[in-house]
Amino acid sequence: MKTPHSLLLLPLLLLAVAANVAVCAKIVKTLPGFEGELPFKLETGYVSVEDSELFYYFIESQSNPKEDPIMLWYSGGPGCSAFNGLVYEIGPLAFNITDYEGGVPPLQYYPYSWTESTSILFVDAPVGTGFSYSKTQAGWYTSDTESAWQTYQFLRKWLMAHPQYLKLQLFIGADSYSGISGSIVVNNIVQGNEAGVVPRLNLKGYILGCPRIDATINENSKLIFSHRIGLVSDDIYEAAQKYCNGSYYEVTTSEPKCYEVIKVFDRLIKDINKNDILEPKCTWASPQQGEDMSRRALEETSSDSFILSTPKIPDMWCHNFNYAMSYWWGNDQGVQEALGVRLGMIGDWVRCNKSLQYTMDVSSVLDYHKNLSRKGLQVLIYNGDHDLTIPCTGTQEWIKLLNLTIVNDWRPWIVDGQIAGYTIKYSESGYRLTYASVLARNPQTTPPRFDKLCFPLYYINLASFSSGSRSFASRVQEKGELRDVPEVHPLLSHLNWKRADNFPGIEAEVPVEKRHHRSSLDSSHSGKLYPVDDFVASGLMY
Repeated sequence: MKTPHSLLLLPLLLLAVAANVAVCAKIVKTLPGFEGELPFKLETGYVSVEDSELFYYFIESQSNPKEDPIMLWYSGGPGCSAFNGLVYEIGPLAFNITDYEGGVPPLQYYPYSWTESTSILFVDAPVGTGFSYSKTQAGWYTSDTESAWQTYQFLRKWLMAHPQYLKLQLFIGADSYSGISGSIVVNNIVQGNEAGVVPRLNLKGYILGCPRIDATINENSKLIFSHRIGLVSDDIYEAAQKYCNGSYYEVTTSEPKCYEVIKVFDRLIKDINKNDILEPKCTWASPQQGEDMSRRALEETSSDSFILSTPKIPDMWCHNFNYAMSYWWGNDQGVQEALGVRLGMIGDWVRCNKSLQYTMDVSSVLDYHKNLSRKGLQVLIYNGDHDLTIPCTGTQEWIKLLNLTIVNDWRPWIVDGQIAGYTIKYSESGYRLTYASVLARNPQTTPPRFDKLCFPLYYINLASFSSGSRSFASRVQEKGELRDVPEVHPLLSHLNWKRADNFPGIEAEVPVEKRHHRSSLDSSHSGKLYPVDDFVASGLMY
């Protein structure tokens, strides 16, 4: 006869057994295109969720994996593989374009990865993305809410199969269109914890990059941003204001004057690379000419993204060639075998699959964020300042609607003595939100991914999360180009959060008051500012 104690343990044991059955994993030590053994722990595999088999790449923290946070990351689209995050954004691998001479594209170690002090679980979600697939025909059909629910279940099952990570601080990371589903995933975790679902997930916060949060705010912000950046004349903008009453989204012929103005606006920006207006607009690295090769499928109109023939190297610089390399690499049989991919379960692997059977059933997650702002979470929202797909003006607008208190006003943040972007920090009843912009870079000289500008941005926000981590300054000084940064660099030294009060720093010439939000474009409170976070709870520090 079972004791009451054993009866209490039975559900947990059953959950563990279920997790073991649902997760199929492989440790990958070498990869085609990468010379020698990988200098980090890479695990790949599948997690069964309902009819779906969701593929993942897991990279353990390269610093202190027993103490460092763990983050779930998935990319936008919907339908863009987590491989985007691993190779083009925040992971420790990058394609070596310079040395490519055909065959399997060469990979190289990327030194500014977020995996330096965070374990990251990259998931191909929703089903139909990357190497993820459905076992039934009905299972291929998904939506914002269904995808978010499956991702939540994926995370729970993966953590049950890897219980050593359950105690670690958990963050959810997503970008672009996944700002929608990522926000729902966070909400699902909060609701599950409050309902007593086991195991309890140790959620501490979330990170959203250029996130789509509200369709109306986002689309309206494109005209506002275009005017501010100089793509639209004052006359056109004033006409839109006069005839459209502030609504520039889904305009119909029932409003003829507004409709004509918006048509002019659409023509003006038609041939601009909307993901970064400073970059050239390149054609697809495939027979499909005249379309953007976007890191996000949001602006792509073709119904089929499958590349029909081997792409050719373009004559001019653009992201397309780097993206095309992922097609060659991902479809190599040796690569798929090394990753433990189940051969024959998908057709051609594509970076962003636009043929998903996907229903966008959530147009706004603003209410989710209003609810989450009462849950004591720590949040980082960042945006490129030349992004016309998800403009920074729209991001700032929806953050303003959360009605949070500003604790540090608009100020620059610095890398290598240069302004890398601007930031503002909010707090309300234990909820802490940092917004940061990332300045545009010269696309001719900068790799098409997060470079060392975003490396400190990430750790500025996460440095205080893990008491077991080394100071950010010591990590940065080990990173090649940044070794000349002195330990006493004011921005870096304060990130050793336990001893932050020992560093005097430099004070702003104009004090910043704690107050509620007003326009972040008003610089009257900034004055001449030395961008130094003087102690914990100032600037980006927590």
